[in-house]
Amino acid sequence: MTLVPKREYAVLLVGDILVFAASLWLTLALRYTSLPSPDLFRLHLVPFSLLFVVWMAVFFLAGLYGRYTRLFRSRLASTILYTQVINMSLAALFFFFIPAFGLAPKTILALYLVVSFALIFAWRVALFPYLRTSRRLKGVLIASGPDAQALAEEVASDARYPFSFEYVIDTSSAPSHKVIQQACRVAEEDDVTFLVVDLSDTAVSAALPIIYDAAFHKRRFALIDAVDLYQEVFEREPLSLVNYEWVLGNISSSHAYDAVKRAIDIVFAGIGLVVSLIMYPFVYAAIKLDDGGPVFIVQNRVGRFQRPIRIRKFRTMSGNDEGDYDDSGKSKLTITRAGKWLRVLRVDELPQLLGVLSGELSLVGPRPELPTLAAHYSSRIPYYNARYLVAPGLTGWAQIKHDRHPHHASDIQETKEKLSYDLYYLKHRSLLLDVFIILQTVRIVITARGA
Repeated sequence: MTLVPKREYAVLLVGDILVFAASLWLTLALRYTSLPSPDLFRLHLVPFSLLFVVWMAVFFLAGLYGRYTRLFRSRLASTILYTQVINMSLAALFFFFIPAFGLAPKTILALYLVVSFALIFAWRVALFPYLRTSRRLKGVLIASGPDAQALAEEVASDARYPFSFEYVIDTSSAPSHKVIQQACRVAEEDDVTFLVVDLSDTAVSAALPIIYDAAFHKRRFALIDAVDLYQEVFEREPLSLVNYEWVLGNISSSHAYDAVKRAIDIVFAGIGLVVSLIMYPFVYAAIKLDDGGPVFIVQNRVGRFQRPIRIRKFRTMSGNDEGDYDDSGKSKLTITRAGKWLRVLRVDELPQLLGVLSGELSLVGPRPELPTLAAHYSSRIPYYNARYLVAPGLTGWAQIKHDRHPHHASDIQETKEKLSYDLYYLKHRSLLLDVFIILQTVRIVITARGA
């Protein structure tokens, strides 16, 4: 039983296609001040259908087919506007370079931008949230810890979830008999259809026989691991709800996947390195004209199986950051003027493609850490060393999902959250997830987010 339905992504996709087509029809009506004839609509629909595919790809890169979190919904209007501006620019280039369709719809594209923005916004904000007509499933959460509390607060604060928690029992403060009493209540109440529990909690273990009996007396009932539901909701692992047995049992390994991923790394890193060489003279000139210092830096990092590796980057700071920070936990180095732009454009990372070719790095994986910081985190954060089971990467799940990871500083709390995303990647890693991460990285580079 899954409580976070995936079908809504398909509904969004189909709805967007229909809105694209409806926007075209309405735009033609406004342009010619009359209802468009079937022939006129078909004349424009054929080339625009090709554009629809490109536009959906832009929507995907913009994250419009991802999880509709509260934070994402707060910036939904601006995201739709930006993507539609990009889509209209692509459409203008399409009709300019491909005149075979005999159309030069400058006015139509300008009108389409306004019409499509209004209809897409109405579809995604005013209509889509209310398509779910079925009542919310009622359940019970029995767990403890900050992650269990965060799960309860997230579900309670967002009515878009198709389920709610009728009761929340904190096993750290509730005695075992209360947990058992709650399990009995679940067995008796017909409207409670699922139970979310921390299966590693001893208080829950005592109530499992009653829960087992309840499963055979209710028309609809499911027992769900709190860790699994947390993953679905937050797309990361709950560090306070997992243990070493869970980590070891969920970090999968596939020789076929590793071989294919290595081949992809070699091909794309080789192509990227050759193409990026054209930028090296410009980067060299920018750094030398800025402060005259060295162009490259070489840093020691911790690689797969905790083996030491060396990475090369274009210098963006006043020196070479080795992770030796003062009592504030922050580097005393400063970002140079040229370095600021190199980071915005992610150009400073290009020399690391050599590390991908050598096999020390991968295109996708956990961020390689400085040895001093790695030792600091390993001694203070449980399961931190699990990151070393795979090769570190130029980009990764934590890099695209966690905006607050510390740059050139030591931060235990933010690193814990970053680790929760790394563990999620280790459990779910696949070629499809790797492709998704790379595409989202492209979006982040284009928008200069997190630079």
